[in-house]
Amino acid sequence: MLKVVGATVVMAPAIVRAQTPAAPAATPAAPATTITTPPRDFSRSGAPTVYGRDPDIITIDPAFDSLTQSNTPIQRLWTGSMWAEGPAWSSVGKFLVWSDIPNNRQLRWIEDDGRVSVFRSPSNNSNGNTFDFQGRQVSCEHLTRRVVRYELDGSATVLADSYNGKRLNSPNDVVAHPDGSVWFTDPPFGGQLYEGTPD
Repeated sequence: MLKVVGATVVMAPAIVRAQTPAAPAATPAAPATTITTPPRDFSRSGAPTVYGRDPDIITIDPAFDSLTQSNTPIQRLWTGSMWAEGPAWSSVGKFLVWSDIPNNRQLRWIEDDGRVSVFRSPSNNSNGNTFDFQGRQVSCEHLTRRVVRYELDGSATVLADSYNGKRLNSPNDVVAHPDGSVWFTDPPFGGQLYEGTPD
């Protein structure tokens, strides 16, 4: 059935559907794991790469392009975490620390020799990590539902464990600001949502 409305021709939906060819069966698209061809070996034993800019670093927003450095290819440092999360670089100690949440530990990769060792165990199922501008580690702990700062002497200072008199949910991501403040997220992973209402 055709109908003319102004300068527009309108067809009845049943006719349009009948004329549409059947679509081929959908198959999930497998995303490319790398941009380079052939795919690279990202392990420490992989072939060395020299690039002006690593083609496997993909930025969605061009504003981030200036943040990548030349000759800094992606490299796999270690495998063996059950669930690696919250990487943070210590510019003072020259090491990378990250959380292995289900194994309740933090691991450390040392730049000098590439060695990986247990940094903190138990870690209270820590997730997000950062280092403040005094070189102190700040961690979000799921088990204790708090944000802690590890002082240079090894002691821990609780920065936050409640909001408006209620315990935090699941502190997750954290960043230190140059003014000394610490910003973190507190999603309801297994906890209660206090600050707002669910969608």
